Amino acid sequence: MIKVRDISKTYGQNTVLKIGSLDIPKGQSFGLVGNNGAGKTTLFSLLLDLIQPTTGYISSKGIKVHESEDWKPFTSSFIDESFLIGYLTPEEYFYFIGDLRGQNKADVDALLAQFEDFFHGEVLNQKKYLRDLSKGNQKKAGIVASFIGNPEIIILDEPFANLDPTTQIRLKGIIKKLSEDNQVTVLVSSHDLMHVTEVSDRIVVLNKGEVVKDIETSEATLKELETFFAGSDITTFEEE
Repeated sequence: MIKVRDISKTYGQNTVLKIGSLDIPKGQSFGLVGNNGAGKTTLFSLLLDLIQPTTGYISSKGIKVHESEDWKPFTSSFIDESFLIGYLTPEEYFYFIGDLRGQNKADVDALLAQFEDFFHGEVLNQKKYLRDLSKGNQKKAGIVASFIGNPEIIILDEPFANLDPTTQIRLKGIIKKLSEDNQVTVLVSSHDLMHVTEVSDRIVVLNKGEVVKDIETSEATLKELETFFAGSDITTFEEE
């Protein structure tokens, strides 16, 4: 589904990402962890063609993402609040995204109805602009917007941050259901080792831009990750 080959990203003399080979198959729930500056956001930005690779390439269903836009119809994401349009209400934003992804108002309404519990009465019908919602409710809107249009690949950067415990639990169920029932390939980065372990079939650990662990999740995975981060000589730097 997704292939990373000899990818690197360098700013001046600073190489922030260097991965020789990484494959993510269709339907896998893929977790990405690492300390600040490990390269997580850089990798996701390359996957979404937000930045250009210094060397190598990433292909999605055989399409090199930095050479063609043909991957966009089946790929969706929510990285941060900059993906939102603050002067729109949530409803206006959802319909706008739906229009971009070939969905009519009824299609969007049908999808939103599935997430009433997740919204918890705090997003829809509030007569507020997105910019006036709390960080947590902005994140809820952005995450659900990434589900519009039946994407085959969904990329979520730190989706659990700023969410209350109830919403975090509901989001974990949503992510697991997407990959299990719909064969959607879900990529999640998170600093929360417990959450990412619970939703991921596989976890890759980045350190200083390189893959240092690639784990199929099991009952022992959380302990293995905690031991690794507690005892390893991991250096952090500012990620571009």
